[in-house]
Amino acid sequence: MDLPSFEAYLDFLQHAPADSSEWSNFSDVVTTNKTDFFREKSHFGYLQRALHTLDPDPFRPWQSHVWCAGCSSGEEAYTLAMVLNEFGLERPGFDFSVLATDICGSVLEQARTAIYDAARVEPVDLALRRKYLLRSRNPDADLVRIVPSLRSRVDFRQLNFMAPDYGHREAFDAIFYRNVSIYFDRDTQAAVARKLCLSLRTGGYLFIGHSESLHGFNLPLRMVSAAVYCKE
Repeated sequence: MDLPSFEAYLDFLQHAPADSSEWSNFSDVVTTNKTDFFREKSHFGYLQRALHTLDPDPFRPWQSHVWCAGCSSGEEAYTLAMVLNEFGLERPGFDFSVLATDICGSVLEQARTAIYDAARVEPVDLALRRKYLLRSRNPDADLVRIVPSLRSRVDFRQLNFMAPDYGHREAFDAIFYRNVSIYFDRDTQAAVARKLCLSLRTGGYLFIGHSESLHGFNLPLRMVSAAVYCKE
């Protein structure tokens, strides 16, 4: 695109339709994508315990839906899939799905490949690494890939938190919305949090980053642990 100035580019974006490919290109350039496997590990331990309280009937089939909101390159989404699959090994009839969304198309493509440098998976316990990671067949490539059975449980989609309707029809048992709202102003933080609550089932859990806060927002949530809220 040959434009004479930043002002001309800004004017182009402001007049471009919402589904313009240039909006996607712009988002890819300006968004920050930082994530790790088992980042803020205490949250995943809390989710493991919370699943028992969310279980509607331990003697009947149950499908749990979890949303990784702001998934970046996929590490958090696959961590959630590991935690949920481990719970399912002890709970007959349990099934689950993970929705993983991000505004940045390029990191979503990376996440779908599920290929990572071996150093990236060091936070994953050795037993889980042996169960859910495959080594590259190329001895010179220090790469691993998430096993197909886990990849199939994660649905990566592009989503802009500024959208008026997120389009979800399922109610989520847990939403991980961590280290995202710090990039929004206060009014936007409140608006997004309200929409997230609409997607959360009663009794479900919202996880935010430890540096973030929902204080002062009128939300149907109560804090139950550090950066963890339950919908009332």
